[in-house]
Amino acid sequence: MEAAVAGIAEDSAAAFDRYVDERGGELWWAAWLLTGDEQHAEDLVQTALSKTWTRYSTFDNDRHFEAYVRTTIYRTYVSWWRRLNWRKEVPAEIHPDAFTVDDDGHAQRADLLRALAKLPRLQRAVLMLRYFEDRTTRQVSEELGIPMGTVASHARRGLAALRTSAHLADEEEPE
Repeated sequence: MEAAVAGIAEDSAAAFDRYVDERGGELWWAAWLLTGDEQHAEDLVQTALSKTWTRYSTFDNDRHFEAYVRTTIYRTYVSWWRRLNWRKEVPAEIHPDAFTVDDDGHAQRADLLRALAKLPRLQRAVLMLRYFEDRTTRQVSEELGIPMGTVASHARRGLAALRTSAHLADEEEPE
């Protein structure tokens, strides 16, 4: 009996490792959009995975588990954001030469990332969930633990800030 339980635990651990290998990059990307910093994003994903890995075997499929992990990422981010010592940390500035610009799409992406990095953390989290993760206002409200009106106002203010961002200004080339 103990050998069977140990075999199931090993299978579950191997399946979890496979899941992290396959989806870890996407989870890191979501965390990076929230934090604007590579190391904080790694810490956020690691923290969320360490909080959730014991529940992996209780989910029917990886898609359901990923929703659980992403919710944990967002809630952990908000709890870190509320802590005083997290707010004292400032992400490193993004320097223009830090991005390789192969074509206009990469340049626009770099500009968008710079503009997002200038937003307050909660606005960035709301915009990330609403527009990058395609969540409803109600879902964002539940995930971040804030009222729906606050979600709407942060989304409105964040979009207004992005519209006026110098990083996203339409620059026409002289003819």
